[in-house]
Amino acid sequence: MIRDITIGQYYPADSRIHRLDPRVKIVCTLLFLVSLFIQNSLLGYVIATLFLGTVIRLSKVPLKYIVKGLKPIVILLLFTVVMNLFLTQSGEVLAHFWIFTITEGGLRTSVFMAIRLMYLVAGSSIMTFTTSPNGLTDGMEKLLHPLNKLNVPVHEVAMMMSIALRFIPILLEEADKIMKAQQARGADFESGNIIQRAKAMVPILVPLFVSAFRRANDLAMAMESRCYHGGDGRTKMKPLRYKSRDRIAYVLTLIYIVLVFVVGRYVPFKLWIF
Repeated sequence: MIRDITIGQYYPADSRIHRLDPRVKIVCTLLFLVSLFIQNSLLGYVIATLFLGTVIRLSKVPLKYIVKGLKPIVILLLFTVVMNLFLTQSGEVLAHFWIFTITEGGLRTSVFMAIRLMYLVAGSSIMTFTTSPNGLTDGMEKLLHPLNKLNVPVHEVAMMMSIALRFIPILLEEADKIMKAQQARGADFESGNIIQRAKAMVPILVPLFVSAFRRANDLAMAMESRCYHGGDGRTKMKPLRYKSRDRIAYVLTLIYIVLVFVVGRYVPFKLWIF
């Protein structure tokens, strides 16, 4: 399960999405995530599916990487679907057994919430797969630059977020090594119920935290030895500049947002269950 987490990993490739400005990918990802919640129409989600599928194809990131990133949220996904399925009591009753009632509104809400969660993770994964940690840092710093006037340490915030994203695959790899070492010594992480599996994971946390603190200390010493003192007076070797492809990406994303909003709010397209 730990090996299946893909958030924060970078997949090197030569694609149109990789070549986009990091600011474009950050803004467009946020707009895509917002679009999942501003409409509640099956046709709107069909449009979102086509948009996300096109982006995945253009990014040249293998689909198995996207699907692999969905595995860690399976439990959360099932919990959300079940809770919405049985607790949403609206619309026509489709089935009733014992104390559980499934309605048309509950089924509709549970399906849409499942799609939202999956697309939220997939959209975020595409951004990190196609953007290097340095690119994310530069993009976030540039987007948040106006906050400098309010004495917000934008560079430091962007640096911390980039380091956090970069540490995710490193810590996952470290956790995987610890698990394999303990399994070689007879530890069992697969058998038992959820509570027993959670208890079995406790011995992994101590060496993992020790390793994380050690890596953080080494990183801090390395930055100090290179005279790092924040963003004041720092220049960029490759400053970010918008190109024609970036403007086209903005325009296409805005067209998608407007289309999803109009379809989701004003076009009647109901999911009927027979």
